[in-house]
Amino acid sequence: MAQLILVVDELSAWEPYFPSEDLVDFQTYLKQSSGRDATRTRVINLCRTDKYLSNGYYCSLLAEARGQHVIPSVATLNSLRNKALFAFGFDGVGEALQRLAESGDEPVRELRLKSYFGQCAQPGLLPLCRELFERLPSPIMELTFKLRSRWELAGLRTLSPRELKGEEEDQFAQALEAYSRIIWRKPKSVKRSRYDLAMLVNPDEALPPSDPKALKRFIKAGERAGVNVEIITRKDYQRLAEYDGLFIRETTAIDHHTFRFAQKAEHEGLVVMDSPTSILRCANKVFLAESFTKHGVPTPKTLLVSPRQKDAADWLEQDLGYPLVLKIPDGAFSRGVYKVQDRSQLQDTLTRLRKASALVLAQEYLFTEFDWRIGILNHQPIFACKYFMVKGHWQIYRHNEEKEADSGAFVTLPTYEVPKAVINAALKSVKPIGDGLYGVDIKEGKGRVAVIEVNDNPNIDHGVEDVFLKDRLYDIVIEDFVRRFEAG
Repeated sequence: MAQLILVVDELSAWEPYFPSEDLVDFQTYLKQSSGRDATRTRVINLCRTDKYLSNGYYCSLLAEARGQHVIPSVATLNSLRNKALFAFGFDGVGEALQRLAESGDEPVRELRLKSYFGQCAQPGLLPLCRELFERLPSPIMELTFKLRSRWELAGLRTLSPRELKGEEEDQFAQALEAYSRIIWRKPKSVKRSRYDLAMLVNPDEALPPSDPKALKRFIKAGERAGVNVEIITRKDYQRLAEYDGLFIRETTAIDHHTFRFAQKAEHEGLVVMDSPTSILRCANKVFLAESFTKHGVPTPKTLLVSPRQKDAADWLEQDLGYPLVLKIPDGAFSRGVYKVQDRSQLQDTLTRLRKASALVLAQEYLFTEFDWRIGILNHQPIFACKYFMVKGHWQIYRHNEEKEADSGAFVTLPTYEVPKAVINAALKSVKPIGDGLYGVDIKEGKGRVAVIEVNDNPNIDHGVEDVFLKDRLYDIVIEDFVRRFEAG
């Protein structure tokens, strides 16, 4: 369990708030040693930080020198002194600011409000406060807006708890508790887990990598291994420093919060599965195609083509013949994949894909009744499934505009019953990508084995991928996190 330290200039500054064993004054913090496990210490610096070389400035500087995670960081404090960084307008909040300016007896042209860990008392300004907190994480900030040709953010400064009064104190305390729930979550006498693992999910995702029953089994596996596995969502971005690791159980993409979570977690020193590098490499089929060619991974015959190229249809028709398959580089769950039967379909599909991507993949079509999915963790196979095509369709998923996607049947096998050539191809395909958790899709038939793609966050659903290993599959994944925690 990570240690939390709240640092104030003097203990008297905390008198209005609930007592906390995690609270120290600056002089006490100054005398503390960093300890052997400094990277698991989270420091919330509540000293006055508005002056250079103040207690607050040195608190953040000491925390970083000790290898601890601290907000605000020294970089944030320096940025807040650079007025040019925030002298700009924000879209979408002008109306909310104008309503606030007109809510008193007389309209005003200058407004001040306070933000507590990205929260504020004005609902219309919450998106702005969250955005500012993500850019410049600081416990308490005072925002100054001025009406010129439009409402602009004209000033930002940090505050300490001592500078709050009345309702502001309540708002700060509530925001602090929400931001760092471990402060009063458990009494010290209760045994705490060795490690904390955040599991990122999207409760509204139609086709998540793990269903709710599987997520519960990951949590139970954590309990068996002494790991506190906690489900988080995208709104918990700023809480990442509380944890030792991040396990992404949400479909990833580059221009997406999942990638930002992975980047931030890696920057904070967390164990991340899967890492930003794995997401980058797996998310783009162009990278995979080039990587497979370089490392001799068996694949269908593959060509990269620009859909704007005038002779693209002639080239593909001559080299691949019909039917052939066209793919946009960043599709997932069979989306963005098109089977082309003739010249007319080829031309129409290339025209449709011009706006989607500068490059598309074209592959020979290999008919099989099923695709292998081999789960690989740290270069070892951990599960194997046969995913059968949807009845009357050529893919394992069939997407419908007005209802949930259809999927074919499946068979789960022990990895030792999978043809050796399939396992070898899967292991070879992930070697240049990383040592994380991957799902390798492979076609096998007529004496050929062909890797289709590598997925960076493969499905692990209860009653599908875990049919053979049952709870042992979840234990294997959590135990690998423990191995990485201990190695780090």
